[in-house]
Amino acid sequence: MKTTAEPAFPSIAWRDDCLRLLDQRRLPHHEKYLDLYDVSAVAQAIRDMVVRGAPAIGITAAYGVVLAARKRYQKAPATWRTDVEEDLALLAESRPTAVNLFWAINALRTAIQHPDTDPGALLAIARRIHAADIAANRHMGELGAQLFDGVGDVLTHCNTGSLATGGFGTALGVIRTAYQSQRITKVYASETRPWLQGARLTAWELVRDNIPVTLITDSASAYLMATKPIQWVVVGADRIAANGDTANKIGTYQLAVAARYHGIRFMVVAPTSTIDMGLAEGRLIPIEERSPHEILSFAGAPVAATGALAWNPAFDITPASLIDAIVTERGVVHTPNQARMTALLQSPEYLGL
Repeated sequence: MKTTAEPAFPSIAWRDDCLRLLDQRRLPHHEKYLDLYDVSAVAQAIRDMVVRGAPAIGITAAYGVVLAARKRYQKAPATWRTDVEEDLALLAESRPTAVNLFWAINALRTAIQHPDTDPGALLAIARRIHAADIAANRHMGELGAQLFDGVGDVLTHCNTGSLATGGFGTALGVIRTAYQSQRITKVYASETRPWLQGARLTAWELVRDNIPVTLITDSASAYLMATKPIQWVVVGADRIAANGDTANKIGTYQLAVAARYHGIRFMVVAPTSTIDMGLAEGRLIPIEERSPHEILSFAGAPVAATGALAWNPAFDITPASLIDAIVTERGVVHTPNQARMTALLQSPEYLGL
């Protein structure tokens, strides 16, 4: 039996001359890896959701910068630092909500501006970002698991595991750690329409880790809370505003509302790179709206009446007032507000590598 403390599989891997990604669109029935050799392919992979999850998008973007820098350096060694800005802009346009994307791009941009930096140094930075994410996930798993004060079930939404991160997971990392320490008996996973990340990805990860998982439709969540012994709702985040308002996969907000009504605690798990102190509150977070066809069709086949319209925001905003705890690698913020979020970011960085 596999220990739940180990990442189940590599979803992001660097090879000598390319970035290798597990194509999450094909899971759970086909485990296919794609080898990407240039920055445009990386940007397209992020846009098309070959890779998804805020931390994983950031790591992927970091490696994308490395690919771009290599090609620019080979083509024009004297001007590669300025030429690569075009590639950074391409990556930044791939998805607008996940702040980790911009955090990673800016970290590499800062390094590029140093006169001693070359593409080899950028690869070392990208690898450190990747390794630091895995270490932070493990630490967050331990911190989040300590918040469980008894044995019970949990509900999670979307996918926040090894597939969404560098490895191990944010919210799913907490769940893995809590299950290993016998604080969780069962995990309920919402299917997460329209891309079914819960059904295709979270359930797949938990089954591989031998953690009991029960899938529910998104619309069954409130009734689940009313009838089952749910202890926590545990989710990830794509961007957290300065006051603790949190953008996450569409459907998260309604879970927080239902959890508060039923007296169930609500936990957000995310690295501090997900926190955007430049945005005072959640209403300022840009929300990606994806193609209506993702709702009007299912597995490529039309399901809606011809002529029907669809609204397809990829994320929603959960107010900080509905969040009991935000778990990061630097510590836990209980009942978040701007003062507590500011204090968190003034605390020492986690140096667990």
